[in-house]
Amino acid sequence: MTSLHANPLFTRLADAERILIAGAGGGFDIYSGLPLALSLLHQGKEVHLANLSFSALAGLPVDDWAAPDLAAITPDSAPHQSYFPERTLAQWLRRRGYPSTVYAFPQTGVRPLRAAYQALVELHCIDAVVLVDGGTDILLRGDESGLGTPEEDLTSVAALAALNTIKTRLVVSVGFGIDAYHGVNHVQVLENIAALERDGAYLGAFSIPRATREGALYLDALTHAQRHTPEHPSIVNGSVAAAVRGSFGDVQFTDRTQGSELFVNPLMSLYFAFDLPGLAAHCLYLDRLEDTHLMRQVHSRITEFRESTVTRPPRRFPH
Repeated sequence: MTSLHANPLFTRLADAERILIAGAGGGFDIYSGLPLALSLLHQGKEVHLANLSFSALAGLPVDDWAAPDLAAITPDSAPHQSYFPERTLAQWLRRRGYPSTVYAFPQTGVRPLRAAYQALVELHCIDAVVLVDGGTDILLRGDESGLGTPEEDLTSVAALAALNTIKTRLVVSVGFGIDAYHGVNHVQVLENIAALERDGAYLGAFSIPRATREGALYLDALTHAQRHTPEHPSIVNGSVAAAVRGSFGDVQFTDRTQGSELFVNPLMSLYFAFDLPGLAAHCLYLDRLEDTHLMRQVHSRITEFRESTVTRPPRRFPH
């Protein structure tokens, strides 16, 4: 039990010396963990970054691979690729004077991803992992009215859930409400968080204030990323950044959202934190993913589960 003035997430990480912050769902998810990573770095922790990648990793030279399914991305990796969030982040980190290697996992099933995580943990003697989701679909257990895009997120959860040698394993979610555009009912998300609280797996929530050093650096990193990836900027992090700046309502910051009415609001800038094993225990289909080797197998197993499951009807916010 902690005191009210102590943040439970940082309390759980207080004794950790070497921490891995990992993006769960691909794309720019690792940016969602950047404020947390920077805060830990500023506390003197050794922090490493990794991301389940949507980039074309197969073409990387052999020297860029630290282990099977584990690429070490630097600011100079694959200069010919226009879309490469891990490299873009590495370039920003070098520009700001931070350690600038970002590890990347290709899209695989649970077995190879777990082996890659194990290799990274052993490489740097990691004693804590924080898995980060930009959005809330990582919090869905499987019987909701809509699951969003759970394949990558829950593959990451399943990969880490069995790595019991890691002392501390946590999950953070930022961007509450964004997944409504993927069919997620956020009343059901809140219902799930309440259930996780009852089981002792919810570690509370806290905001990313723009007046903090980490908040300002996060906004700078997002500006840099949008400038270097103008054809495919991050909608999730763009929405979170807009919320951090105090924007509200239908804030359009990219052509990718034309035709959609956005609802940027302060809840999007909150980190919701959880114990990873506790969160994994709530997922109704996680055991079905255990022996997967390919992402398409993950997709098929989730589809099969959904076809045999009675889902909870969506609910509206009462106010």
